[in-house]
Order: sequence, then C-alpha cells, then structure tokens
Amino acid sequence: MANPAPGKLLQVLGLGFGLAGAVGGTIGAGILRTPGLVAGPLGQPSWILAAWLLGGLYALLGAVCVAELATSLPQAGGWTVYASRAFGPRAGFLVGWSDWLAHCIGLAWVATTAGEYGQLLLPDLPPRALALLVVVLFALIQWRGVRAGSASQELLSLVKTVAFLLLVIACFLLPAVAPESLAVASAAAPAAQASPALLLGAMAALQAVITTYDGWASPIYFAEEFQQPERDLPRSLIGGVLAVLALYLLFNAALLHLLSPAQLASSSLPAADAARLLAGPPGALLITGLALVSLLGLINTVVMAAPRILYGLSRAGIFPAWASQVNPGGTPTNALLLTTITCLALVLIGSFEHLLAMGAFLYVALPLSGIAALVVLRQREPQLARPFRVWAYPLPPLLISAVSLAFLAGELLSSPLDCAIAAGLVLAGYPIELFSSRAQA
Repeated sequence: MANPAPGKLLQVLGLGFGLAGAVGGTIGAGILRTPGLVAGPLGQPSWILAAWLLGGLYALLGAVCVAELATSLPQAGGWTVYASRAFGPRAGFLVGWSDWLAHCIGLAWVATTAGEYGQLLLPDLPPRALALLVVVLFALIQWRGVRAGSASQELLSLVKTVAFLLLVIACFLLPAVAPESLAVASAAAPAAQASPALLLGAMAALQAVITTYDGWASPIYFAEEFQQPERDLPRSLIGGVLAVLALYLLFNAALLHLLSPAQLASSSLPAADAARLLAGPPGALLITGLALVSLLGLINTVVMAAPRILYGLSRAGIFPAWASQVNPGGTPTNALLLTTITCLALVLIGSFEHLLAMGAFLYVALPLSGIAALVVLRQREPQLARPFRVWAYPLPPLLISAVSLAFLAGELLSSPLDCAIAAGLVLAGYPIELFSSRAQA
C-alpha cells in the first residue's frame, strides 16, 4: 500500500526512518552538557560509564514494553492510542492532550536553544528570530509530505551520528588524561562512598542520564505509516536505543580519555573543553555546529510527531474533526498548523523555566500511562494479536513503573506548583474533548 488515496496517511516508512526517528528524537544538545552533571557526584570513570549504561538499559526496557503496544495497535497518535484502548476515550484524550502540550513546550525550548547557538554563527540575527525561522522552516518541510519529512530526518540523524563518531575518534587520537588525575579521583571515592549526599547526588546523576535518553519512543507516533510495522517498529525502538546507548558510552569514554572526572564535573560544557584540546579556540565553533545539527534533528522529529497526536485524537472523535485533514503528501496539515502556531507563540513568550518543569512532569507521566495500558490489555485482551511480546514479562513493566513512579514523586516534591499547573493544563483540555465528542455523536 505504497500509494493510497489522497487524504490518508501514507504507509511509506521503513526501518531506516524508524532508526533515524529514534536517534534524532533522543540525541539533542543535552548530551554535550550532561556528562559534567553526571561526573560530579560519581567521581570515578567506571561509575560514570555505569550510570550511562544503566540509563540505556532503562530506556531499552521501555522500548521492549512499547514495542508490544506499537505492534499490537499500529495506529498514529502515540501514547493516546494505548490509553484509549485500555481506559476509554476520555483517558485517551487526557493522555494525548498532555503529550501534545509536552511536545509543544519541548519544541519551543529546543528551537530557542537552536537560535542561541545559531547566533554564534550568525551574530547579526537575534536568537529569537532564528528560533522562529527554524520552526517555520521545518514546518514547511513537513507540509510537503511524509517523504520529505522522513528524508530530512534520515539525513540529519546520519550527519549527527557521523559527527559524534568523528569527535569520539579525534578524542582518542590525543594523549590520555594524566594518570595522577585519575589516582586522585580514585582515592577520594571511598570517603565519599559513605556519604548520604553522594547517594542523593548519584540519584540526581541517574535522573539526568535518563532524561538525556528521553525521546527513544519517537517511532510510535508514526506506527500507522510503516510499511511493515510488525517487523520494523520493534527493530526501530530497540535498535534506536542500542545505537544511542553505544554512542553515549563512546562519547563519555572519549571525554574521560581527555579530561579527568574533576575537570569533567567542573565544566558546564565538557564537549567544548574537549574540542578546544582538539582544535584550539576554533573548537568552540566545532561544538556549536555539532549542537546545531543535534538540535535540528530533534526539531524535525518533534515537528513531524506532534501533529500526528492531534490527528489520532481527531480521528478517534475526541478532538475537532478538522485536525484529521491530511494532504496528498500524507501530512495532517491543520494539526501541523496548530502545532506550529502554538510553538511560535511559546517562543515569543520566551520564559521557559516553569514551562520546562511542567513539561518534565508530563514526560514522566506519559510512559507510565503506556506501561499501565500494557498491563491492562494483557489482562483484558489476551486474544489481541501481539506480533512482538515483552521479554521476561512482567519484569520489564514492573521495573519501568518503579523508576517512573520514583521520578514522578521527585518532580512532585521538587516542583509542586509547576506540577499542579501542568495538571491544570491537562484538565483544561477536557471541554475540548466534551465538545468534540458531542459534535461527532
């Protein structure tokens, strides 16, 4: 079904796009900054690398769980599809509305960050203007259709991966960090090991790591557009996580090759420090370019995914019907337009401190809704076709649920007001669902 009638989503995507979507939706500018946050409380290279490995294993368990849902219900919309099936349309709307809000908040912040990096290369343009231009540019690419969007995603993810690998190789070509620096870190570690502050710091480090892996579920938003979803969705989700895990481990190992854990911890942008060792002052431009490529790939993924959430809600009758309009290229144009306008407005508002806290609350809650749907559907619909089944069930969902609940509790304790506002924004969408359901009854 490569060329269905105009007005429908096109089943033209394959494994290449799935892997590119998972990699592009995960790797942003955060990996350039997070290694310093992780190195601070952990101290030793082996512990630092272990934290990145654990974060990757957590994401892998999530991918295994979601692969069962995505292949059982290969429909556009993401988490809302599973919540609707397991808990009903009202719960599906709240999950989908939350997901779309989180995407818009994240998109506006990433675009603003890209504008700030872009100003280093184009100093005559204000960063906010660059952010607006970037959003509009990728919206226009998506407007052309899914083929244009998927091609740009595959290209950006390939360039991003190659750039990181070249940086890793270059780091290993330089002499390693002085052995005495590592000896000092190792000597200090046992004393710190007994400190409760270290345990709290390690938990914060692991949280930063897991946040940096966020985005691995991006392929589920396009489940309906894969030619062979039962084969390519599990490979995209699991393969994407494994690719990111390998890249993150290599990148952190390369940084630790050049910088001691103390140097890594004291740096707000350790990748830039490594680049300066490689190329001198021009190294800052190197990292700026790498950050921009990473951010552009992430922006393309979000601009492509968010409209499909509204499309799924609209087609289910729990969002206005106009959002399900699709152009001949396979793009939900009205949903894309609403997403773009919302993002542009958030960029113009420009204050992201509380928006990001609200977005973090939503991003933690969304995978938890998927895990709950997985367990409920296993009990309620044992006959449901499951081309892929969770390995070692029920252990992965239990582990994911425990970690997600801990993270959710941490968000509630650290930012109760922002979490309450986020919940209020979710509930504020209820009249939309009520009106849409009555209009389509």
